[in-house]
Amino acid sequence: MTQPDELSEKPIRVLLVEDDEDDFVLTKSLVSTRDNANIHLDWVSDFDSALENIYRNAYDVYLVDYRLGERTGIELIHEAFKAGCQTPMILLTGQDDLEVDYSALKLGAADYLVKGRIDAQLLGRSIRYALRQANVVGELAEKENKYRSLFERSIDAIFVTDRNFEFQEINPSLEKLTGYSNEELQKMDVRELFDKTEVYDQLRQQIDGSEQVKDTEIVLVSKDRKKIDCLLSVVAIPDKGGVTNWYQAIVRDVTQQKKAQRDLLIAEKLSMTGQIARSIAHEVRNPLTNLHLALEQLKEDLPADDPGLTLYLNIIRRNAERIGQLITEMLNSSKPRDLELTSHNLNDAVRETLYLVHDRLQLKGMKLVTDFTTEDCEVPLDKEQFKTALLNILINAVEAMKEFSGVLTVKTIPINERAIMVCVEDNGSGISEANRQRLFDPFFTGKQGGMGLGLTTTQNIINSHRGSIEVESQEGVGTTFRLIFPK
Repeated sequence: MTQPDELSEKPIRVLLVEDDEDDFVLTKSLVSTRDNANIHLDWVSDFDSALENIYRNAYDVYLVDYRLGERTGIELIHEAFKAGCQTPMILLTGQDDLEVDYSALKLGAADYLVKGRIDAQLLGRSIRYALRQANVVGELAEKENKYRSLFERSIDAIFVTDRNFEFQEINPSLEKLTGYSNEELQKMDVRELFDKTEVYDQLRQQIDGSEQVKDTEIVLVSKDRKKIDCLLSVVAIPDKGGVTNWYQAIVRDVTQQKKAQRDLLIAEKLSMTGQIARSIAHEVRNPLTNLHLALEQLKEDLPADDPGLTLYLNIIRRNAERIGQLITEMLNSSKPRDLELTSHNLNDAVRETLYLVHDRLQLKGMKLVTDFTTEDCEVPLDKEQFKTALLNILINAVEAMKEFSGVLTVKTIPINERAIMVCVEDNGSGISEANRQRLFDPFFTGKQGGMGLGLTTTQNIINSHRGSIEVESQEGVGTTFRLIFPK
């Protein structure tokens, strides 16, 4: 930016656009004074020549007469700014005319001078002032473009709201994050993006109290109803009087980080479960083997025709076998699966699994609704393992619903070109949030007599496919399982 003291030394190129040569001579004399020695004045007499010089950006300031033959200086200024010219322009006229003055300033003219009242000092001051203002405006525009670029190109979603939390400015990252267009977001309330409105209300109270929040964990919901884990920071922007009229918010998508954390926690739980299972297997199977051997020996030594003894021996045998089976299930639920992956049509694999629960649905008078994608859904699967995982979910869904009123909905939905989802919805009793958090924990079960390893096994199988599993539930409404597989 040119400093004020530099303007009196640095040459200033000025073009006078004037159709009267006598006025040029007069203006030339005004800029030829000692105070205006650094002003170099050139002259053109017609509209087109002036416009050509403006297009070439040949001068620092333009002095434009209002009358230019059949055209006007107002028209010239309009054409210049329409073409993107940022060079300051000063309008000259032969008489006071408030309407002309207003029109010139409205178009962006730097000043307005009446010819009969111009002296050397006023003209020099007007030229320097116009140039100084142009430099300030240019610097401000450069800074605005810089910060606008940061706003527009930010990876994080950024938005600005008014004091009522209505969207005012939205960057492209927020559109990409939520799936809504700028126009759609402008018509929405910020509250509508939150998964839970009570979280939004709490944040508003916190912001009203401290005028900021920093890295607060929230869950947003995209246009396609997908939940997004985010960190939200909000800061108040006060005006010169200290009154807050604007808020700036930055939203960082941490969905992948949260998923990585959950995956690590799952892996640790499975590893711990495996260690427990192996320890139990080692400690229990040896005495269990001895128990089986002793039982066989006892059967040989005791009378075979005693029905009471036979009953008790059978009870001991069945329970010993059950203990062995439970140990095997425990080991299988926690160890990484050895998969035999081959390309399968996911729709066909889901249909085959649904066939296995068809009788249960009919016996309980429940309705099955399916919606299979018509797009390509070939994915690498170990089909038998996949059927085991999905069957656990389907059976849980059937058992959670009431007879003759249950509706089981199964869908396959493409997410993008790299992934596809199996969605299982029921209208059963639902799961509390506390229980949903523990749903995949080993040995956690809500069923009487259950081991609590079915969903642990399911999660293990899905993870072995490099997929993921999500659960959404509301008590009294139902539960939705989403199984996502990479293509």
